[in-house]
Amino acid sequence: MSAQQRILVVDDTPQNVKLFADLLTAKGYEVTTATNGEQALESIAKRPPDLVLLDIMMPGINGYEVCRKIRENPATALLPVVLATSLDPNQERVKGIEAGADDFLAKPVNQAELFARVRSLLRIKGLQDERLARLKSFFSPQLAEAIAAGKGEEVLKTHRREITVEFFDLRSFTAFTDAAEPEEVMELLRSFHGALGKIVLEHQGTLERFAGDAVMVFFNDPLPVEKPADQAVRTALAVQEAFAPIAQHWHKRSGFELGLGVGIAQGYATLGAIGFEGRWDYAAIGTVTNLAARLCAEAKGGQILADRKTMAALEGAFEFDPVGPFELKGFSKPVPAFALKT
Repeated sequence: MSAQQRILVVDDTPQNVKLFADLLTAKGYEVTTATNGEQALESIAKRPPDLVLLDIMMPGINGYEVCRKIRENPATALLPVVLATSLDPNQERVKGIEAGADDFLAKPVNQAELFARVRSLLRIKGLQDERLARLKSFFSPQLAEAIAAGKGEEVLKTHRREITVEFFDLRSFTAFTDAAEPEEVMELLRSFHGALGKIVLEHQGTLERFAGDAVMVFFNDPLPVEKPADQAVRTALAVQEAFAPIAQHWHKRSGFELGLGVGIAQGYATLGAIGFEGRWDYAAIGTVTNLAARLCAEAKGGQILADRKTMAALEGAFEFDPVGPFELKGFSKPVPAFALKT
């Protein structure tokens, strides 16, 4: 059993809390406690446990309501919950199932039954955690959690939404690949992707795809993001800052002047799962993605270019200089663009 398996015991009776805590601690589990529903929810929000052992009858928020709130939150929707009650177990079981409970214990508790139910639910949670980790290798954490919680069909179905799209592309990468060893090319990409991926996830972005040195990210889908244009610009600034030492490293090592161009555009796109059984991607398709890619192609190393809609959505939060207009492939008229002042 992993030492990281933690159980939250919630009960308004101190004797019950101590009994459960002592029994579970003796079996090697890490135990935290709460004496009411409000404390339980605060504890879960700060540091989600691996299982919640929850009394039903408590003052304020009762066990049923705590369970419902746990299930409503995508981050804890799969958290195992065991309801404990001294009331009629048959009657309480129906209410507990409706609230989303995974299992039940009758008071006074049978120790063998307690340990058996805890072991069973923690084993299931371990399998769910493994599945979620695999999903996060392909999807953003928000999307992976929604899929693991059984909401994948709803989230992944084709829909239309306004998003902010952002393209990143390395400058002088082709020349670098012609001169560098294959291992060096992969080393550069790993460091670039590692730095970018962490920042994108921190800013609630969705990584649409890696295409060598080019990366597409969008904001406000599959889950809504407040001020997606603002998040996109902040992401671009953070990635440029993180890339600077990577570029310096390779300049000293190989003499190449690597740079990073960024293009940002806002507009409506069609989004959803594309692919085939066994290999699905989550994609955004539309003019807005093409515009962001074209602006990125025009951006110089260290430059961030945005379209007019992004400017309007930012409402003056950042300063830009007008550039262009540019003759962009796929666009019949010259496109105005704006370079972020840094």
